[in-house]
Amino acid sequence: MYLPPQFKAKEEAHALALMRAHPFANLISTDDEGCPFVTHLPLHLTQQAGQHVLLGHCAKPNPHGRYLQQRPQALVTFMGPQAYMSPQVYPDLTRVPTWSYLAVHAHVQATLVEEHQAKDHLLKQLIGDHEPAYAQQWRALGEDYQHQMLNGIVAFELRITALQCKLKLNQHRPESHAAMHAAYAQGTPDEQALAQWMVTLGMVQP
Repeated sequence: MYLPPQFKAKEEAHALALMRAHPFANLISTDDEGCPFVTHLPLHLTQQAGQHVLLGHCAKPNPHGRYLQQRPQALVTFMGPQAYMSPQVYPDLTRVPTWSYLAVHAHVQATLVEEHQAKDHLLKQLIGDHEPAYAQQWRALGEDYQHQMLNGIVAFELRITALQCKLKLNQHRPESHAAMHAAYAQGTPDEQALAQWMVTLGMVQP
């Protein structure tokens, strides 16, 4: 992605925090004609042997599983909070509107997970992110039903080989920061999240 230096995250931890807080991602591969193919899905961020890995799955009829098997290199994108920014945050009038947003791009190497117990373990980690109590209900559904459900998905591990994190918060225009933070702090949930990120990045005092 286009990543001007003023918007490039200085710490890997910022990218990891965004991926955990906003796990619904875009998995992007190429189809058999070489065109981009996108699947929208939740992913679980974990570590294996000191490397960051994303865990996920798609429906078996989705051709993305086959694309990952044939062409393991892929891209995963995450979008964090985002909002319009009015030129009213500047002390003068010769300005234009823009958009504030936080985004992560992860280049990945895919490996399919085919063994039953490994698939089940992968699903448990996703369940743990969103509804830990459901794990007990899943265990009570019976082995035949579990096998049926597991056979209906393609599970995969996506080993992250490179990370880009863009924090577009007008860092290079300090004259806007106070008014921008004040406006966002009173706004929508996304705007409030951006205001908190401004504090995290040291752009304004809490």
